[in-house]
Amino acid sequence: MKKYYVLDTNVLLHDVNSLYAFDDNDVVIPIISIEELDRFKKDLNEIGRNARQVSRILDKLRAKGELYKGVPLENGGTVRVFIPTAKANNILPPELMSNKADNQILSVAMELKEKGGRPVILVTKDTNLRIKADVLGLTARDYESDKVEISELYQGFRAFKVSKSIIDRYYADGGIKPLANNLYPHEGIMLVDEGDQKHTALARFDKDKESLVPLNIPKEGVWGIHPKNAEQKFAMDLLLNDSIKLVTLAGKAGTGKTLLAIAAGLKKAVEEEAYIRLLASRPIFPLGRDVGYLPGNLEEKLTPWMQPIFDNLELLFGMERKGKERGRHHGYRELMNQGILELEPLTYIRGRSIPNQYMIVDEAQNLTPHEIKTIITRAGDNTKIILTGDPYQIDNPYIDSSSNGLAYVVERFKGEVIAGHVTLSKGERSDLAERAANLL
Repeated sequence: MKKYYVLDTNVLLHDVNSLYAFDDNDVVIPIISIEELDRFKKDLNEIGRNARQVSRILDKLRAKGELYKGVPLENGGTVRVFIPTAKANNILPPELMSNKADNQILSVAMELKEKGGRPVILVTKDTNLRIKADVLGLTARDYESDKVEISELYQGFRAFKVSKSIIDRYYADGGIKPLANNLYPHEGIMLVDEGDQKHTALARFDKDKESLVPLNIPKEGVWGIHPKNAEQKFAMDLLLNDSIKLVTLAGKAGTGKTLLAIAAGLKKAVEEEAYIRLLASRPIFPLGRDVGYLPGNLEEKLTPWMQPIFDNLELLFGMERKGKERGRHHGYRELMNQGILELEPLTYIRGRSIPNQYMIVDEAQNLTPHEIKTIITRAGDNTKIILTGDPYQIDNPYIDSSSNGLAYVVERFKGEVIAGHVTLSKGERSDLAERAANLL
């Protein structure tokens, strides 16, 4: 039986293609949602762009038929803009004010339910609206077409218990055949001696060679940084591999995601000159908020948002100065003046083409799947993109740990040879930071 799917405005703003995500069922858009789209369309952020795009899609559908009657979609369903009748105001209990947009959306779902004949499902990303719908006897769901089960998020590595002879052969031959048929490209492998847990070996699955190969990490470290655990070693190997164009690093605070990414970027852009620039960026939340409202010049405007990047740079250059054998005494600001290092908010990424750069996007968990797509599709020839973030630390009210762009990319790219991922869990910032991350 066909169903009515009543869409909240936030679903349309989250995914402009949500109209087509319900198979051959009938999609209903309350007229109040059109009003809300009109209110958002002038915004200069991602929400404003999505509002304008949804309006354009509906306008094209309008050319095919009358929206208030329902316009057929290619998937066999229809889309309809619903105008509630006068009696709709009396459907809801008096506690729910009829002039509130959320409650008007509820009244549309209730009116369709009273007509009978078909199941009615309210789709919204608003938790409180789903609660109110449930109290009124309506079926309510979150929009889940781009959700990833966070508890099952791809880790990027796994361990195998093997005999001592296999580990010895791996070291002697510089690689062995894979121990399973379901390994993902560039997946990290830990070989553990079943007779001696301390006897281990780390490897990466090279799909092109169909072999487990050693990690490529310089013995002298990377810009003064030495990976402290197996997870960080897997991550550093991916970060330094020029054939891997997309690396995602997920993990809680203090696991070293950003520090490793910047250290590897400095090595590649400054030491090896494999890229013309290291470009580091963070979302100025929300993504499109303009920094122009903050006082000072551009650098002063960016400082509150980019301070975590500055902190990591100061740490790396402080460690670098201790390495007398390298003899470097210039700071990161000199690299910025030379154009080798650039810090930029994501606000200005849209519409650009970014070739031959090592690009780091920190706090990527605050981006929607659509925003992540916008960023990755900016990558030009010979550009490597690093996405770092903690899927459990979300500041964006429109997404959660399962629907954020970082988790979405991890799941979609885990089978691609061009991409690699590691989930880091062990904190290395300090004993205090590790205890706080686990206990608080």
